[in-house]
Amino acid sequence: MQEILSLLYPWLKVGHLVFVIFWMAGLFMLPRFFVYHQEAPAGSEEAARWVEREKRLVKIILNPSIVLVWAFGLALAFTIDAWSAGWFHLKLLFVLVLSGYHGWMIGYAKKLACGQPNLTGKQLRLLNEVPGMAAILIVTTVIVGKYYLA
Repeated sequence: MQEILSLLYPWLKVGHLVFVIFWMAGLFMLPRFFVYHQEAPAGSEEAARWVEREKRLVKIILNPSIVLVWAFGLALAFTIDAWSAGWFHLKLLFVLVLSGYHGWMIGYAKKLACGQPNLTGKQLRLLNEVPGMAAILIVTTVIVGKYYLA
């Protein structure tokens, strides 16, 4: 199995990076959708359209992307035997936190769809920064951490 994964390594990396980009794009878009959704009059056609847009973003981009990010990422980890590397543990922690954020955002979409928002537009705009901060931490951990966190 290890030999096959080694031969596929460049393709696993391509798949991982492509779906990370898709996942991050969705994580940037969803809180922005929430802001527009909350600004729409409750019960309006506009609010209903935002519910549908949020559902499609989750179903078509976010959920498939997170599954593929994890699948490709775990395959890469097995390929390079990353389990004993300190940088990998830190990256895994950050990705777990980002995955939790993903789940929380989906839960918030369901609250909004039921007309139960509990965050302000300002709070949602701040939450929009979470994926960017996570990306900085994860990329730094992978690239720089390999030198300092063996």
